[in-house]
Amino acid sequence: MNVSVVLFTSDLRLHDHPPLCAALDGSRQVVPLFVRDRAVAGAGFAAPNRLAFLADCLGDLDAGLRERGGRLVVRSGDLVEEVCRAAAQADADEVHLAADVSAYAQRREERLRRALEAEGVRLHVHDTVTTVVDPGVLTPASSDHFAVFTPYFRHWSQQRVRDALGAPRSVRVPDGVGSQEPPSRKGLAGLSPGLAPGGETEGRGRLASWLRSGVTAYEEGHDDLAGDATSRLSPHLHFGTLSPVEVVHRARATGGPGAEAFVRQLAWRDFHRQVLAARPAAAHADYRTKHDRPRTERTAAEDIEAWRQGRTGYPVVDAAMRQLRHEGWMHNRGRLLTASFLAKTLYVDWRIGARHFLELLVDGDVANNQLNWQWMAGTGTDSRPNRVLNPVTQGRRYDPEGAYVRRWVPELADVTGPAVHEPWRLRGLERAALDYPDPLLELSDGLARFRRARGRD
Repeated sequence: MNVSVVLFTSDLRLHDHPPLCAALDGSRQVVPLFVRDRAVAGAGFAAPNRLAFLADCLGDLDAGLRERGGRLVVRSGDLVEEVCRAAAQADADEVHLAADVSAYAQRREERLRRALEAEGVRLHVHDTVTTVVDPGVLTPASSDHFAVFTPYFRHWSQQRVRDALGAPRSVRVPDGVGSQEPPSRKGLAGLSPGLAPGGETEGRGRLASWLRSGVTAYEEGHDDLAGDATSRLSPHLHFGTLSPVEVVHRARATGGPGAEAFVRQLAWRDFHRQVLAARPAAAHADYRTKHDRPRTERTAAEDIEAWRQGRTGYPVVDAAMRQLRHEGWMHNRGRLLTASFLAKTLYVDWRIGARHFLELLVDGDVANNQLNWQWMAGTGTDSRPNRVLNPVTQGRRYDPEGAYVRRWVPELADVTGPAVHEPWRLRGLERAALDYPDPLLELSDGLARFRRARGRD
């Protein structure tokens, strides 16, 4: 065996990369390939923030390969056609690929397998590249997947996690395989001003810093909105510049309750993937329908736009929505609050919120994004589907001094004390000076409407 192709997708790294290691073990030369898949762009997932982060990742991956004597081959077009073309140009007899869970990824894999087999080329699909425990490995006796997180996590925690693999020392790429230049974020329009840089080098540096100084306080501090005590590693896990397997090993090595609380979040990531793998339609349809009819773009246009712009009149909700627009990222507690407010207090279809998040989130991930939205909307796996998060109570609890609100809602920068979370107190202040809107509705009215719709009167 002389040449293999390694198709990079959402695994844009050199450390702990099973497909690359397998290809290097079995072949004299390897074609590291990334295809800018026009079908993905057409499906709306190529949002500006993710395109910019992707460009950083590809540039860093190419640099890492060049340090090892190789290079990244970049193509654009139909993924199956481009992989087959690259394999033919290199006279490769194998293609290596990481497993994925979305309906599109599964269809793509089957198309690719058939096309390669017609050319006499074998496709190897590798597990535990983008997950710690793969979908389908853990199943209850009565179903093909776990629908509740707690029993899933109990089984997940008992699984042996494979050892992390080192980065290769050298990569030899055959001549004659043409490539485009890796893309750049320069010239991309519509980027969030505070968008973080991408790439494996950046991700590994952030992980090392987090494990040194952040993870020990994670259990007690991860909900602190102003403290921003989360890892901010989600974009790197989404693009695969960090291996979830390696992250689990390194986090557990630090020990303590903070590390275990952090690892639990990685289990949530795997949990959502096994749900989506078993129920691909959950990306766009209710996982557990409630047979109600939430409001749509046509019936709630003004409320939806106020939510998108961070002008709802509920300061902690508005702060989180403005953080999303500025950074392409949002604190996890903010994600829960803003989703609950749209889906339950405003009673708007969860798909509208999920779509807006995917337009801006650099870590916009179909499994995590859609299923977290369903969890908050009460149509997903939440065992308490009718819970509603009160933004005033949540603001007091998770931003007690109002620092998060004042950071992102400058109209309220001079408001001190509890008034920053209490719209009825803001009404007593000079509205023109604040330039801050009255609440879209009373929370009690929103709750009553939601309960009527769900038959909870």
